Amino acid sequence: MEERRVVITGLGAVTPVGNDVKTMWDNVVAGNSGIDFATRVNKDDFPAKVAAELKDFDPTLYMDKKDARKMDPFTQYAVAASKMAVEDANLTIDESNRDSVGVWIGSGIGGMKTWEDQHTKFLEKGPKRVSPFFVPMMIPDMAAGQVSIQLGARGINSCSVTACASGANSIGDAFKAVQRGDADYMIAGGTEAPISNMAFSGFSSMKALSLNQDPKKASRPFDANRDGFVMGEGSGILILETLESALERGAHIYGEIVGYGATGDAYHITAPAENGEGAARAMRHAINDAGVTEDQVDYINAHGTSTELNDKFETEAIKRVFGDYASKIAISSTKSMTGHLLGAAGGIESVIAIKSIEDSVIPATINYETPDPACDLDYVPNKARKQDVNVVVSNSLGFGGHNVALVFKKYQ
Repeated sequence: MEERRVVITGLGAVTPVGNDVKTMWDNVVAGNSGIDFATRVNKDDFPAKVAAELKDFDPTLYMDKKDARKMDPFTQYAVAASKMAVEDANLTIDESNRDSVGVWIGSGIGGMKTWEDQHTKFLEKGPKRVSPFFVPMMIPDMAAGQVSIQLGARGINSCSVTACASGANSIGDAFKAVQRGDADYMIAGGTEAPISNMAFSGFSSMKALSLNQDPKKASRPFDANRDGFVMGEGSGILILETLESALERGAHIYGEIVGYGATGDAYHITAPAENGEGAARAMRHAINDAGVTEDQVDYINAHGTSTELNDKFETEAIKRVFGDYASKIAISSTKSMTGHLLGAAGGIESVIAIKSIEDSVIPATINYETPDPACDLDYVPNKARKQDVNVVVSNSLGFGGHNVALVFKKYQ
């Protein structure tokens, strides 16, 4: 059976640098950081002091107050971004198509705030005071479930839980569902609301978080003085649909998704495989799936977490795949501005990748001040670059050895 072409017709986002796609993109292009001192936790209790939090997010703009109270923030973020994306796509979901509209939204850790709040209530007031909504608010698949309910989408409904690769896996899996004919439209991406005492404690114990006391300088991917990632929150959602449907509807086509590669390291629970071997295989698979050659790739939106091992081994992975051409590719980590949104990272960074194609702009890696001999490629330092962008690779890597690469292409 002939594979169907899949295009992107809608974008939605709530992020630390803006609660809609335009604001987010304008800030990313301008090099503005959304990182500040943490307010969701008492920063004085932790060695890490900074986080990338949403500002002025109001869930009641997108759902009833009663419904919002039954959702953890990670689900609220997904519902908001999904409704924006559906509206942006000018997609009407009704009886004529609702069975062919699917939802695939990933989350790495689900409802952390709900878990903490209800556990505290359990300890202080006993089991009878635990909310009957505790479990359905906490479980990671509920973002996809609630988006389906809120929008009436009755097609395939799923959630990829692959740590920091969750959003990218969800987009890749949704792409394949449309490509092979399991759905005609997919609402796909990632969401996360992890800034809580338990998550902060866990990542602090791992010594994974940046201890930099200057919020705007803390996330510094590929820089020699990087010292850990900055935890972020939010959601990024794409509307994927068949090219045939998009043309028939007269929809605006942002670009095309053409490649998906996913691999496992089989190496370590948190550390990436030596020399970026697993990430390299994911990129190769995605490029082969896309039917493009290495020298056609204009931009790589790197996973680029600002941790010592990730940035070093991701650089090595890019060199393994692209050889001498690696030094000619523009690479940037927008986590330098958004922080690391964990399971939502792949969703947000896919939106950024698509906007880079549409606007012919490659966002910078800000805070790149001191070159690292182990990270010696073109990381588009500190200032966005105006450049024609036809093909983008977006990388996402997760604890457990999950590696994902997506390939987006200018629609022609």
